[in-house]
Amino acid sequence: MRTFSLLKGLPVINLQDGTRLGDICDLSVSGDGRVKALLLKKGTFIKKTFSIKVENVDSFGWDGVMVKDQSVLEALQGPPEFTLEHQGKLSGKMMYSQEGEQLGLFEDVYFQEELGTIVGYELTDGFFSDITTGKRVIKAADPPAIGKDAIIVNVEKS
Repeated sequence: MRTFSLLKGLPVINLQDGTRLGDICDLSVSGDGRVKALLLKKGTFIKKTFSIKVENVDSFGWDGVMVKDQSVLEALQGPPEFTLEHQGKLSGKMMYSQEGEQLGLFEDVYFQEELGTIVGYELTDGFFSDITTGKRVIKAADPPAIGKDAIIVNVEKS
């Protein structure tokens, strides 16, 4: 299990020849709450965004993401349905329980790398609250309902 904040900025390495293909910059998330692809920036001066489907990643290391070769890179044809930090961003959206309880602002996801399944959400109530009480992590029993203004989750009871 990994969070996006741990993946962001990691290099994507080609297993065939050891070349650096780019750096992870975001995640593509589907409307049913699954991580579909990793987004990476590639290039020196003019950076282009590419995606790599989660199932095409050979391994997620602590210092890099390994792929079999450059053929797994797909040029971004249009904007992803949702991302964490870019167009259609989820970060900063208010999260509510199905019972109508305001849970906090969405900040990060915990997901199973091999499957792309989101298993938890990291929420914040703001900088000062994070310092005094810390960030909260909730587990969702079902995929979330992602809307323009909010994210609705069925919170898993412990």
